[in-house]
Amino acid sequence: MLDYDYDDEAARYDESRGGLPRARAAAEAVAGLLPRRTRTLVDLACGTGIVGGCLREAGYTVLGVDLSAGMLHQAAGRLDAAVRADARALPLAPGSAEAVTAVWLLNLVDDAAPFVAEVARVLRPGGLFVTTVDKSAAHARGSDMDALLDPYRPVELPDGAGRVTALAAAHDLRPHGSARFTGHGQGRSPREVAARVREGSQYAAGGEDLARRLEALPRPEEPRPDPTYTLLALRKRNRG
Repeated sequence: MLDYDYDDEAARYDESRGGLPRARAAAEAVAGLLPRRTRTLVDLACGTGIVGGCLREAGYTVLGVDLSAGMLHQAAGRLDAAVRADARALPLAPGSAEAVTAVWLLNLVDDAAPFVAEVARVLRPGGLFVTTVDKSAAHARGSDMDALLDPYRPVELPDGAGRVTALAAAHDLRPHGSARFTGHGQGRSPREVAARVREGSQYAAGGEDLARRLEALPRPEEPRPDPTYTLLALRKRNRG
């Protein structure tokens, strides 16, 4: 995973990421992909539990998993249970999970392969893995920033839909639908993106030239439309 201190950010994480509107949109999209018979799910990288909490309100029993103690402290009370663990080594028996969700996890890792393999291990036959894919492609698409940013987007990403689908196929996980939802409160202004370019956290290869071109766009302080995120559902094959 990226070297990032989520413990330090936990207390302010929700308000900086769109809060309940964004979480509810994600949870509704996830629930729309789950089979009606599903009652329990494992929420990987559950963070503050805000998405899992919305799923719990919808009637699911939710086990949250996260590496950050600070995030799990915020999640207390939102989920039915939570455990501090690495998503690549879950404290779950093989074939024990009805469903596993990973909202905004695979975009943070260098290699999605061990995460997908571990999900496949714990899913029961017929179980569903629901994950966000192509996260970076959701930002600035269709806005006047798109043409400026496109040359600096990586060609292949760990959470690319094609990459995740190929990894899943090696573990008997097959595509079983997709959904999209709005990332409320996540629209960024050209000036905000320019600041991230300068600090090297996004589109760093563009450097000062890209930052200046972003700031030269009309209304540089005005947030562009919220991103639309994509969920991919993958079903574990029933054998026999």
